[in-house]
Formats: sequence, C-alpha cells, structure tokens
Amino acid sequence: MTDLTELGVVAIRDGVRAGDFTAREVAEGFIAKVAKAKPLNAFLVETPDHALAAADAADAARAAGDAPRPLAGVPIGMKDLFCTNGVATTAASHILEGFVPPYESAVSQNLWDAGAGMLGKLNMDQFAMGSSNETSAFGNVISPWRRGDGGNAALTPGGSSGGSSAAVAARLCPGATGTDTGGSIRQPAAFTGISGIKPTYGRCSRWGTIAFASSLDQAGPMARDVRDCAVLLEAMAGFDKRDATSLPLDVPAWEAGLSSDMRGKRVGVPKEYRVDDMPPEIDALWQRGIAWLRDAGAEIVDVSLPHTRYALPAYYIIAPAEASSNLARYDGVRYGLRDLPEGAGLQDMYAATRADGFGDEVKRRIMIGTYVLSAGFYDAYYTQAQKIRTLIARDFERAWATCDVLLTPTAPSAAFALGEKSADPIAMYLNDVLTVPSSLAGLPAMSVPGGVDAGGLPLGLQIIGKPLDEQSVLNAGLAIEERAGFVARPDLWW
Repeated sequence: MTDLTELGVVAIRDGVRAGDFTAREVAEGFIAKVAKAKPLNAFLVETPDHALAAADAADAARAAGDAPRPLAGVPIGMKDLFCTNGVATTAASHILEGFVPPYESAVSQNLWDAGAGMLGKLNMDQFAMGSSNETSAFGNVISPWRRGDGGNAALTPGGSSGGSSAAVAARLCPGATGTDTGGSIRQPAAFTGISGIKPTYGRCSRWGTIAFASSLDQAGPMARDVRDCAVLLEAMAGFDKRDATSLPLDVPAWEAGLSSDMRGKRVGVPKEYRVDDMPPEIDALWQRGIAWLRDAGAEIVDVSLPHTRYALPAYYIIAPAEASSNLARYDGVRYGLRDLPEGAGLQDMYAATRADGFGDEVKRRIMIGTYVLSAGFYDAYYTQAQKIRTLIARDFERAWATCDVLLTPTAPSAAFALGEKSADPIAMYLNDVLTVPSSLAGLPAMSVPGGVDAGGLPLGLQIIGKPLDEQSVLNAGLAIEERAGFVARPDLWW
C-alpha cells in the first residue's frame, strides 16, 4: 500500500470515501510520523486520541451509509493560537503555559464539524510575533529543509506559523491552520515549499483565536497544493455572530470553481515590489511566474502602488499598538501565569508576571505600541500610520481598475539560518516587506511554490486579489502550480 502520509487533503478525503483505505489507517500513519519527528519541534502538544476518534467516526459513518462530511478522515495540525476545548493552548508563550480553554475557537469547531481530526497543537512565534519561529517560549521550530550546497545549518521554517509550515512540508500532516497578520501564512509557506492562503479579512471568524492585532489577524489554511487549500478554507470560513468583524456572507464553493484557465484575466505586476538588494533568482522566478500566467491566457499589465514603501513602517506602528492593547489582559489576575513575589503589592504582581511571562520580542512590541498610543505621540505616529493604511488601500482600489489579480514574490529571500537575523529586529521585520501591504488592505493573498534557489531551497510566488475574490487568487495559484511543476522535497534528516 502507498504510504498514506504522502497523500494530501483531497487524496485522503477521496480515498476514504471510496473505501481504498480507512480513516483510522490514515490517522495511525500520521500519528506515527509525528512521534518520529520530535527533532523538528513542530508540535507542542500531540493529540492522537482526537485524531483517532474523528477517524473512527468517519469509518463508522461510511459503514452506515451516511453522507460523508467534507473532511471526513482528514487529520490536520492546529496552530497553537486557536483555543481548543480541553487541550492546552499557549500561543507559545510562558505567560499562558498550562492554560486549557473550556471552549472551542470558531475555526477549529468548523473543522471538527466538517469531520477533520486533530493531530496536535503546532508551535509558533510567541503570540504570533515573529518571522522565523525563534520567539516561541518552547524552543524554535527547525525547518525540514537543508541547503543543498553542503551546509548543514538549521534553517527557519518562517513565522509565525512555522510549526504549521514545517509539519506540512515534512508530511507530518496533510494540512494545517495558520494565522496571518502581516504575512505569517504566506512567508512560511514560501520558505518550506508549500501553499498557503490568507483570505479576505473577515472570511474566517477570529472568535477563540488569541489576538495579536485585531484589525489584521486572519486565519487561513496551509497545505501541499492549491486544491487542498481551497478545500480547507471552505471548511474554516463562515459568518460568526460572536465576531463583530466576521462577514455575513455565504462561503463560496472554491474547490468546484477551481480553473487554471486565465483567459480574460489581467494580471498586474507592481513595480514597487522590486525591493532593494532583491536576489537575482527572486526576480528571475517572478519573471517565470509572469510567463506562466501569460501562457495560461492572462494579459500582463504594469501597475503602480506608490505607497508600498510606507507599508512596513505603518504596519510596525499599527500592529504593536493593537498588541499593546490586546495583551494588557495578561496581568496574572484571571488566568495564566501569576508571579507574586513575597510581600508584593498588586502593581508589583503585574510587573513581575508580565516581565517573566512575555518573551523579548513580545515586550519590544508592547513597548512600541504603548509608546505610539501615548498622549504625546498618538497623533504623530498612530494617526499618521492609519492615514497611510488608507492610502495603501486606495492604491489597490485603483489597481483593480486595470487588473484582476497582482503577482509578486512572496518573500525577499529563501529561508535563512536560525540565529542569522535574530539579533537585528529591523532585518527580521524586512521579511514581511512584500506581504504586509495586502494585510493592511485586508485583501486575499496566497503563496505557491515556484522553484528553488541555488542552494535548493524553495521560493514562493504571491498572488493578491480583490476583496472577497479568493476564487481568482486560487485559480491564478493553480495556473502557476501546474506550470511550475514544483516537486522538490526536503531530505528526511531527522
């Protein structure tokens, strides 16, 4: 029998429905694979019982002749930012260590209702703050990839959804959930040679998802290919009255609408995304992506997004400001860590708990956010950043008059070595330079693998779409996927 862990979401779903194998066989295969991959540190908590229970329910339903649920028989990984009833949820932070939610997030509940099982909770950058998965309080995730030039340096799987990207790339799960605030689905997908999509802001409920920056956070799927992402996104999305930012819209049939025929579509190429010091191989891949979409029937047009260069500084004002507000709830009073020195008062407890519970990057962003929200600097920084955000959104609106989707690189480089940029926060923040603009505008955007660099590491292409037009984003991604023929795999060194 074929190694079932080599199968993706759609292949597992269809195979279980056809009776080619049982859901329990699938779950057992992935559970064994997860247990052997501990050197990657991708999973913080393993939940084999959850995966097996869902598998047994799928097999029993098939035996009874019941109509199959959309994800029956498919086990997935769950980023540790989603609250899971009865299963530890920490946001990879010491301040929430030992916290076990008594409720289920909207996204995870939607997936369980669709028949999916959970293999475990995936490691991440602490409170989703990071681009390399080095800020986790429980140790960094190690990418399953190694450079093909003889170097043996441990590489980043990207962040903050690094556990999700590493697990999918290493075949520890066929798909996983991620969250994207400024690129945290797309950048790790590009670094590990998988696909990932951030839908339009509001497509997926934020209820039960631990908040970083509320006006930016959005859940999305990460999987091995475009079709698998479409299937998972259909299950994750949907209106939720508990989330004031949730869009009251029906979920489209994205999988049924998949087509790589780009005839009649216009693809915009924004000149501002040619950033300084971009490696020639990134630009070469971008040109190949343009050629692939032209081959699929698309018309290529040049567009300008003039305020792109202000996106990153605006993001690193707005996101920390919202983080400062959201993370004020972690004070040692209600849940999570409480550090109460002997003889300490209430203010001392607050200070000690937050000093001990938060990591350096989280503290840095809280301090930045508190500063830009302070009375003397609110108008000078936060208000100006929000104005820039509006201008960036208007740039995209003008671009849609001449094109249907935009094509850009996903990240300005391939995966870098762990520790290579951790001492320089600015260098780390620049990893998001190509993904942040669409996040500020709330647009759907996807990364698909397009090739490898000279060291054999994956490189991704990004498709950005109009609000609520995930279908065009997925279709363009499929057109690239078919023509790129990306088959590179990490060696099983672990």
